[in-house]
Amino acid sequence: MAIWLSEEDVRAVLPLGELIESMERALAAFSSGQARQPVRTVIEAGLPGTFFATMPAFLEAGPVMGAKLVTLFPPNAHKGLPTHQAAIVLMDALSGELLAVMDGRYITEVRTAASSAVALRALGRSGAKTLALVGSGVQAGSHLAAFALVRKFEEVRCWSPTKANLRKFAAAHPEVRMAASAEEAVRGADVVAIVTASVTPVVWNDWVADGACVISVGACVPTHREMDPKLVARGRLVADSRAAALKESGDVVMAMAEGYFGPEHVAAEIGAVVSGAAAGRTSEAEVTIYKPLGIAVEDVAAAQLVYARAQAQGRGMRLG
Repeated sequence: MAIWLSEEDVRAVLPLGELIESMERALAAFSSGQARQPVRTVIEAGLPGTFFATMPAFLEAGPVMGAKLVTLFPPNAHKGLPTHQAAIVLMDALSGELLAVMDGRYITEVRTAASSAVALRALGRSGAKTLALVGSGVQAGSHLAAFALVRKFEEVRCWSPTKANLRKFAAAHPEVRMAASAEEAVRGADVVAIVTASVTPVVWNDWVADGACVISVGACVPTHREMDPKLVARGRLVADSRAAALKESGDVVMAMAEGYFGPEHVAAEIGAVVSGAAAGRTSEAEVTIYKPLGIAVEDVAAAQLVYARAQAQGRGMRLG
């Protein structure tokens, strides 16, 4: 019988370290053809700038299939509500049987950071000591936690356009030093994580040091971007999904339209890098850029992990 899992249930059974390993396996499976999914379908919701998306996927490992329904409502930030909300449906891929319905907001939050941690481990220099966070919202916190599991930073700097949010974030994370500007945070950093809701660039090419690893999490629609196109053109660009990057990422789509590069500039998918099928960083001085759009196989793999652990622990409410 199918079960319902609340966000409280999901949080209780989803350890971040285990999720990072699950995301690496799922991304490798996707890039090797052991998973199937389309680029997500997105429609505008009831208010300007709000979106509703559907994200189905099938994973041979299991086998299991499922879909996430996710909404993006930026105005919620002013109402004390999450900007991203979601539900995930998990199904048995052999019978089509419904296994679980679960809250997907927290899964979206942490699987995004876990994917970035996979990329940092594969694309960042082993001696990276300084982290710059550009943005101070939910993703800043989840990325800080995930990165700490794969790299030990001596300095963490953070900048946010909203000073009150920055102060709150720094108070919650004593290891973080507040920067007076995005430039101050980024210059000289070994790793730059851009976790903003910006629609225009917030990180510029001449701020970024040679050898840095840049992870750009925001700007997931083709009309938004958060990186200087000269930076995108300079770096070795790796995506979670090449198809999604060429359709959904404004950092890629707009730079291509402006003539900075062509589709071949997406050098590899991170799943191919971690499996050894494609090169990641090619030199110590190279700037690597990871552009995740967030793909359905990550959500289904995370939901599969949650379901298995919930079953083992007897969590969840029976449906029907």
